[in-house]
Amino acid sequence: MTQEGLERLLAWLGPDRDSAGDRYEDVRHRLIRIFTQRGCHEAEDLADETINRVVKKIAETDLTDTYDGDPALYFYGVAKKVFKEYLARRPKANIPAPTPGDDVEWKFQCLEGCLDALNTEGRELILQYYQGAKRRKIDHRKQLAQQLGIGATALRIRACRIRAVLDKCIRECINQEQMKRESVGAL
Repeated sequence: MTQEGLERLLAWLGPDRDSAGDRYEDVRHRLIRIFTQRGCHEAEDLADETINRVVKKIAETDLTDTYDGDPALYFYGVAKKVFKEYLARRPKANIPAPTPGDDVEWKFQCLEGCLDALNTEGRELILQYYQGAKRRKIDHRKQLAQQLGIGATALRIRACRIRAVLDKCIRECINQEQMKRESVGAL
């Protein structure tokens, strides 16, 4: 999301910057709640994706002039499409939960190795980003954004990008380890 895109979005959401910012946070929290209620484990990511798509639509068209009604309803309509796409790309296989006899240590080693592969700034940011729970986590993220001199949205985008890199690395590591274990088991 560009600064210009954010400004246009805020102008659409409210007459002054403060009320528009409050409206933005309200819409984002509602989107997260909607995705969470639908059983999505990536609710924050999907909420951010929804907002980014609306911002892109505002930049590409004259949506702010042509759309009649509550802007929040437009977000919810986009969220429906984002959720359908999420369901379509989600793996269909049921991965069983590890049982006490399973060796899950190597999965944690994959996580640690992938965290170590990040640059120091990225590793610290992602570890800081996921500290705390509920209100404490929200307050901590605001403080982290202030320390970095960026907005909350920019912080979420950075964390999302780092998480995508981590996810790819971890999946590759786990797949490699599983292939090794299968080949050893076949002998």
